[in-house]
Amino acid sequence: MPKKNLIVALVLYVASAGLSFSAFSYFAKDSLAVSSATNKAEDPSQTLLTSLLTINPGEARDQVCPLNGAYYTMTEKNAWDKRRPLFVMIENTPDSRPQAGLSRADVIFEAVAEGGVTRFGALFYCGAQLQDLTLAPIRSARTYFVDWASGFNLPMYVHVGGANVAGPTDALGQIGDYGWEGNTDINQFSVGYPTFVRNYNRIPGKEIATEHTMETTTEGLWKIATDREWTNLTPERVVGKKTIPASSWSSAYKGWTFEANPAAAGTTSKISYDFWTGYNQYSVEWNYDSNSDSYKRNNAGEAHTDMNNEEQIASKNVIVLLTTEKGPINEKKHMLYTTLGRGKAMIFKHGQAPIEANWVKKDRESELEFVDVRGKNIELARGQVWISVLATESVVSY
Repeated sequence: MPKKNLIVALVLYVASAGLSFSAFSYFAKDSLAVSSATNKAEDPSQTLLTSLLTINPGEARDQVCPLNGAYYTMTEKNAWDKRRPLFVMIENTPDSRPQAGLSRADVIFEAVAEGGVTRFGALFYCGAQLQDLTLAPIRSARTYFVDWASGFNLPMYVHVGGANVAGPTDALGQIGDYGWEGNTDINQFSVGYPTFVRNYNRIPGKEIATEHTMETTTEGLWKIATDREWTNLTPERVVGKKTIPASSWSSAYKGWTFEANPAAAGTTSKISYDFWTGYNQYSVEWNYDSNSDSYKRNNAGEAHTDMNNEEQIASKNVIVLLTTEKGPINEKKHMLYTTLGRGKAMIFKHGQAPIEANWVKKDRESELEFVDVRGKNIELARGQVWISVLATESVVSY
């Protein structure tokens, strides 16, 4: 075959392959959407997520989640007992919504990442055993989230890069100093594909910029942890000049105190607050639902839903943690929040008036505690715990 004809044939082949792939992707995606709609019409609990466990409908739910006190089956406990929690950075810009995974997180921290834009640090453990959860979009590390994650006894910390401007906001430098690199730190920049994938079609019908496309899965992350031998057992390690012996995750994690019996529902039906005045795209409103004894979340005036199951996010506990806010402190508009010491907090549960509490965190690796004026631990409701971190002068309406 003449060289010119060969080149033409090659070009036609590449073009044909590209068109075939695009068509396949489009129709496969359309087929999944139809399948999803059909499943949801028949059974609202059905999703496209991979099921991991087979649970007998009659199996007792009497096993306590160490993170949020919720009850699960022994089948689920046997699964999480082989692992340690994941602490995952998930963004909250309007273009990133809806996110994937938040409805199944056990604990969620929410704070401004930069310039009034909020971000989440979500802990996945007990609620992530039944299905392989898609988590998206994953974003970068921030120093104060690193501090809060540190209080959960070395969870796997999941992020895409991070703040690295020299000074107190240098989250990546701190992760290195703490000995997390190659151990509990799962940075997309060092792990890559197939654990992390950029999915430009993650929100059907919406064009999204590259920074809003990073996806991962809970099972993919736990595989990385297992490959590194960071399971429920913490391997012996050297931090600085100190050798730390092996231990189990649960042996060094005490956790919060939870109610033996839920209290009667109150009449405080709505909670609302802003992180920064005038940044209405990040305004939060919680509406108490007495049927589920939970607070349903609205973000920027709209129901805040999870792409995995189309459920509105609902938390049993809404905690407003008040602390000193500093920033923006550099050209990247990075923020700082006081994470250690003591401060005020408001705890909402069961639709009741808020409990005026204090938060206490003695040092970076100490657990965050919520105590009353006498220093006694406050009992939380059993179920998802949502902690919004606001500046001390913030107004909370209820």
